[in-house]
Amino acid sequence: MKIEFIKKISSENYIIGAEKYFKAAVGIPLFNKDGEIHILFEKRAAAIRQGGEVSLPGGECELFETNTSQTAIRESSEELGIELERINYLGKFGFLITPFGALIDVHLIELLITDIIELNYDKSEVDLIFSLPLKYFLENEPEVFFAKAQVIPNYTDTQGNFVNLFPAKEFNLPEKYHKPWGTHRHRIFVYKTKPEIVWGITAEIIFDFSKKIKGMI
Repeated sequence: MKIEFIKKISSENYIIGAEKYFKAAVGIPLFNKDGEIHILFEKRAAAIRQGGEVSLPGGECELFETNTSQTAIRESSEELGIELERINYLGKFGFLITPFGALIDVHLIELLITDIIELNYDKSEVDLIFSLPLKYFLENEPEVFFAKAQVIPNYTDTQGNFVNLFPAKEFNLPEKYHKPWGTHRHRIFVYKTKPEIVWGITAEIIFDFSKKIKGMI
């Protein structure tokens, strides 16, 4: 094998270790209300994963879906109670790798509605839906907070058992890896909107989306 052969595996979009991530897709649902672009948000039902959090419609990618855009459209249709024919796919916006092991593809979709009252959202998954003008996010910056993230190689469970996830001492690794390490600060955006606060991953996506639009107008 010649070194030149290695060039064939080069890629700008390849994600190393992608198989360890939870793969999901969300849509940024846009619609025209009284001549103004709105973004639709949902608050997840309390009984489901990440219950009570404000999010964009989306979910885990299924094996039968060959493209994550299918996931975003399907989940939006199911969660918001809107027919597929009333969803206009606009394109992929980008992808987000979260600090907690998720790889999220973000897509842009247009809902062919004039008000959210037209939607019969799935109350088993969604507690409520609301919309905010895109203009708000173009004119207002989020508040920025931080949380500390650490790597925890071992811990004591609720029964008092020592759980050694990564036996760094056995591998004769430096002593600092025998206990929690890392000083990384995880950035958290918060928009103090009503009726619900938009924060976390959802705010991160909307912030970047708004920033890109502002750079074009």
